[in-house]
Amino acid sequence: MRVPFTPRLLRLLLPVAACGIAAAGLWAQSRGFGGGQIYVPPGTRTAREIGSRSVGTPEWENPRGYTADVFTFARLRYDAAPRPPGGRRGGWTTDLPDADLNLSYRLQQLTSLRVDPDARLIAATDPELPNYPFLFAAAPGAIGLTEAEILGLRNYLLNGGFLLMADSWGDSDWVLIERLFATVLPGLKFEELPIEHPLYRAVVTIREKQQVPNIRMGIKIPGTQIQHRVIFDRQGRLVAMALHNSDDSDGWEREGENHEYFEKYAEKIAYPLAINILVYVMTH
Repeated sequence: MRVPFTPRLLRLLLPVAACGIAAAGLWAQSRGFGGGQIYVPPGTRTAREIGSRSVGTPEWENPRGYTADVFTFARLRYDAAPRPPGGRRGGWTTDLPDADLNLSYRLQQLTSLRVDPDARLIAATDPELPNYPFLFAAAPGAIGLTEAEILGLRNYLLNGGFLLMADSWGDSDWVLIERLFATVLPGLKFEELPIEHPLYRAVVTIREKQQVPNIRMGIKIPGTQIQHRVIFDRQGRLVAMALHNSDDSDGWEREGENHEYFEKYAEKIAYPLAINILVYVMTH
């Protein structure tokens, strides 16, 4: 069901009006369930082919002629290699498909972007990967890549692509992420993105970094602090960003399951930050 439109999210995203914001009904529903890892057959190309694990996902169509001229949320499929030793629970299907489709809908609803209603699942070795300038990886502490995938991801990132990662927690996850990227992007290092960076003003003015907890478990590791760690290439372009100690993709996936969670985390943190990131990397 669609609930009546409330202005809170629109107020949060008012600066996007310069891009031609479209006001529509909120996709906040009452209850649901989901989570965990699922099996996705090798030939599955889109998130739309997978049934919702929450309260359902919105559907929309773009006018004819816009099929190729759209923004597509693409998710990295990393199931060809074993997870790293000591890798935490979770994997590439974490929060799939609801996170992908809900965020895609919000972009369609709240910006002037035409957005692919199906999203995309893609491996680092897929020859079509360069067609998708934005790539999302869930649970990066569990990523294992083959040598071919490492090369494919390196070429993608150094030739215009961008990778966003969410839902990594604690020092053990971070050690694995740094070890992975030492092979993917040798010579380039993660650094903390200062809150003064223009990304935090790309659409919405964000004045502090805030944590999105898992909807059921709360803040997973007591005392953890949200960190936005990034890698710039040698030309100064942002190529990778890890939202560490935060479960932003749960904010996208679970927005309809609990109204308090929607208001506190999805509406105020997860969506504004995601829209800022997307607008910034697509214009820089």
